Amino acid sequence: MLIKLNPIKVNYRILGKTNLSISEISLGTWQVGGKWGDPFDFSLANNILSEAVEKGVNFIDTADVYGNEVGQSETAVGKFLKSRSEEIYVATKCGRQLSPHTNEAYQPAVLRKFVEDSLKRLSIDRIDLIQLHCPPTEVYYRPEIFGLFEKLKEEGKIRHLGVSVEKIEEGLKAIEFDNVCTVQIIFNMFRQRPTELFFEQVKKKNVGVLARVPLASGLLTGKFSKDSTFGANDHRSFNRNGEMFDKGETFSGIDYQTGLKAVEELKTIFAGQNLAQMALRWILDFEAISCVIPGASRPEHISMNLDALNAPNLRPEQCIAVNRVYEKYIKESVHHLW
Repeated sequence: MLIKLNPIKVNYRILGKTNLSISEISLGTWQVGGKWGDPFDFSLANNILSEAVEKGVNFIDTADVYGNEVGQSETAVGKFLKSRSEEIYVATKCGRQLSPHTNEAYQPAVLRKFVEDSLKRLSIDRIDLIQLHCPPTEVYYRPEIFGLFEKLKEEGKIRHLGVSVEKIEEGLKAIEFDNVCTVQIIFNMFRQRPTELFFEQVKKKNVGVLARVPLASGLLTGKFSKDSTFGANDHRSFNRNGEMFDKGETFSGIDYQTGLKAVEELKTIFAGQNLAQMALRWILDFEAISCVIPGASRPEHISMNLDALNAPNLRPEQCIAVNRVYEKYIKESVHHLW
């Protein structure tokens, strides 16, 4: 019997006032060289990037600190770009190399050096989108930091400036600077606070929104259980309480066992449907979202992510049920923190 498959049709959205038309499901490269904690595999990274672009993805989000060593992910992206003729937009980030990672360490000269180093690793003349990489909250109150990127834009080294934030407060403060074109923020079924004031304000200012950690570090795939284990070098083992960086980056800041209970109820809401795809679809149903950037540690993850584009929009009763799960299990311990 011939089984007819629905081809994946990638859709594109305008990334706020950048006016770039980017794939609404794109690629985050935190783990593009393999699973968290594994040695970085440049060949695997190239295969993942190739699969994404060949499927229609035209936006790649990386950072100078991604990989087991500084610059590995950017270097892999740079090598890949040299082999392609398609127009591919690249976003990277700067700031997390600072140690200690403090407000005082953020200085224009240091950030300039980070940007120039990223340009070399990416082997490009201009970065489409440079993002401050989750700096301390105080940095968002320093005009000289944002002024630096205006100079870099005038010099032709960057095209647009964005920020990657941990907290709503940081995103709201950042978009007070006119040259901030995008905000990257954690947004998923377990992190719903952005739907309030934040989405209202970014729409008013025509700021693009990149949704990261869309599957809550894999929780929203529905594939984990109380017996699941993670490698010692995987942040899902060592950062559950924020030991190394903001705990909101790991399982979206949710207690693991509580998250499993919430996922079981979500599975009943989407019985017969792929939970990961519906979790991505839930995000895309919000008009304020420009793009979702799930990761991939294997090429086949690309198609699994893009399959969400074939998923139907959530029905009203499903949206209500998702909100009930959030209210029951998540909101009290998460909503006020970020």
